Amino acid sequence: MPSYTAPVKDMQFILHDVLDVASQDIPGYDELDRDFTGAVIEEAGKLASEVLMPLNSVGDTQGCVLENGVVRTPDGFKDAFDMMRDGGWTALDCDPEYGGQGLPYLMHTAAQEPFVSANMAFNMYQGLTHGAYSAIYFHGSDDQKQTYLPKMTTCEWTGTMNLTEPHCGTDLGLMRTKAEPQDDGSYKITGQKIFISAGDHDMADNVIHLVLAKIPGGPKGIKGVSLFIVPKFLVNTDGSLGARNGVTVGKLEEKMGIHGNATCVMNYDEATGYLVGEMHKGMRAMFTMMNEARLGVGLQGYAQSEVAYQNAVAYANDRLQGRDVTGAKAPDKAADPIIVHPDIRRNLMDQKSFTEGARAFTYWGAYLIDRAHKNSDKDADGLISLLTPIIKGFQTDKGFEMAVNAQQVYGGHGYIEEWGMSQFARDARIAMIYEGANGIQALDLVGRKLAQDGGKHVMAFFDMIKSFIAENKGQDAAYDSDFLEPLKAASKDLQTAAMYFVESGMKDPNNALAGSYDFMHLFGHVCLGYMWARMGLAAQTALSEGASDTAFYETKIATGRYYMARQLPATKMHLARIETGAEPVMVLDASNF
Repeated sequence: MPSYTAPVKDMQFILHDVLDVASQDIPGYDELDRDFTGAVIEEAGKLASEVLMPLNSVGDTQGCVLENGVVRTPDGFKDAFDMMRDGGWTALDCDPEYGGQGLPYLMHTAAQEPFVSANMAFNMYQGLTHGAYSAIYFHGSDDQKQTYLPKMTTCEWTGTMNLTEPHCGTDLGLMRTKAEPQDDGSYKITGQKIFISAGDHDMADNVIHLVLAKIPGGPKGIKGVSLFIVPKFLVNTDGSLGARNGVTVGKLEEKMGIHGNATCVMNYDEATGYLVGEMHKGMRAMFTMMNEARLGVGLQGYAQSEVAYQNAVAYANDRLQGRDVTGAKAPDKAADPIIVHPDIRRNLMDQKSFTEGARAFTYWGAYLIDRAHKNSDKDADGLISLLTPIIKGFQTDKGFEMAVNAQQVYGGHGYIEEWGMSQFARDARIAMIYEGANGIQALDLVGRKLAQDGGKHVMAFFDMIKSFIAENKGQDAAYDSDFLEPLKAASKDLQTAAMYFVESGMKDPNNALAGSYDFMHLFGHVCLGYMWARMGLAAQTALSEGASDTAFYETKIATGRYYMARQLPATKMHLARIETGAEPVMVLDASNF
């Protein structure tokens, strides 16, 4: 049976040694001292390891069941959800006006990680609610906020997002779900939505669906889409639950993974809905939810890698197979543990260096969101907008790869269900697909985000890397060669790729689009390289200041050196692919595939 322990020390290292959160000028950050953040993370980790992790395999094997129109969750899920709700974990960063604790979004992100590692499918119920809360919070009317947010803060009512229809996924302008206006200001919503995570379940009293639909007579395509609140049960003026609304679950999808989460086909039959924000401006409100969700999905990528890695390390230390080529390390045993073998070490180091780098990248992204929202910092908002498709796309691609690598450490046992490793790979796989498939993330990055605000934000990123290198160069020769020089080379590869798009994309847009996926990965490696340069500097500083836990900081530096030496050079490969242009990609006629 797999196990999980929250990496509290590493999480604290990023929050305090790297991001120095308590010294930031963001409202609420002054309260984030080590003792406070440590207490929050440790308690989250305890709930994750003791309650959620044992239910992970239960959810995987039992799945959800549709009975008489109601979805039943796996054994133990409801009790665990009550514990999460009663512990206040669903309300960490929600507005105190609606019953939240008012902590920064960064603390919500850090607390979510152990929950996702321990039981990704379970955590989606509250994760999607948080996104729906945010959409209503930023775009809903005062009456809507007062009606829905207090119950959503506590997850007494949960939330969903309804975008996809059977005939349209990414191209939402093709949607057919319609919203007919009524005399009382409400709308009648009719249509079908598919792939709706947490679309129904037995753990909350109500489900608040956020549904994209078209009001007749509006603009064609995506410009005619509006967003509506469609509750499972209508809400009376006194806040009590009223009649069942015209929304039902048509079926539950049979999936590769995340079996413990109910993925539903939702049927709307003249269901009562309420417009959120402006008419025909639904995508603006929905993207508030989607952008937050995309950072959360990027977290899912490395969180599954983390739990898979922990179990792979334990297995590698326990499994006896062969002898160390330099001499027996366990001469009293029939063979040495497989962790002595260089290829196993390579595999584990790939996992460790990615996961720790991705954690830092994600926390930095959450910090930028706090700075954008709490300080009205437009530069931070522009930077996180640029980085979001990278956090989502790159980290979920690599997270799945690392979950598979962890499975590989087990050999044949990794393919056998009783060891539990296949679930991590199966669960991680969906993160590459939902909230915008990763190919779409790459197109968004190259087609929209690079040129956003005249290219201001990508230029700011380049300047940030350049300034970091200049400010820290020359202090330590080993740090320069091991961290700064590889980062500088990788950043140049990224700039060269961006310039290629500018020059060649004007001649043929396919030159840019054909290289977009490689560009997303190239950019992702540079971001993790930057994170490792920051972590390496922080660890080196801690050692120079006499930190007591020298092994932790020395390990951090060694892991960073590995990433810079063995992973970051992938930027050259991605650049070489990009510079081949569209011709090798587009050369075949469709009939020749």
